[in-house]
Amino acid sequence: MNSDPIADYLTRVRNAIKANHRIVEIPSSKIKKEITKVLYEKGYIQSYKFEDASVQGTIKIALKYNPNTKQSAIVKLERVSKPGLRKYTGSETLPRVLNGLGIAVLSTSKGVMTEKEAKSLKIGGEVLCYVY
Repeated sequence: MNSDPIADYLTRVRNAIKANHRIVEIPSSKIKKEITKVLYEKGYIQSYKFEDASVQGTIKIALKYNPNTKQSAIVKLERVSKPGLRKYTGSETLPRVLNGLGIAVLSTSKGVMTEKEAKSLKIGGEVLCYVY
């Protein structure tokens, strides 16, 4: 059994990028689906598809690469809040990733969103990961 499904999700995407895979398949959950939607909206992945064939279902993610340099759109995925040490932040102290060039994915009372969206709504939450 996996004790941290979000870290497993990030690791699978990270490993697929290092191996230059086009598509990565990940076991599905509600929070993973929401993180995938945020990554798609912000342009870090090319597309995604939710398949509910089995009990749990899977997420198929098409990774995005630069056509000329073959470099991934995602340079780094970093888990922030872990099961052993949760990291929460208020609306006044939301983190800036790479001086605004990256995003911090937050789990808030209004759903999963980026730190910029949370700042505009004036809400805080749990900092799940940094993406840049």
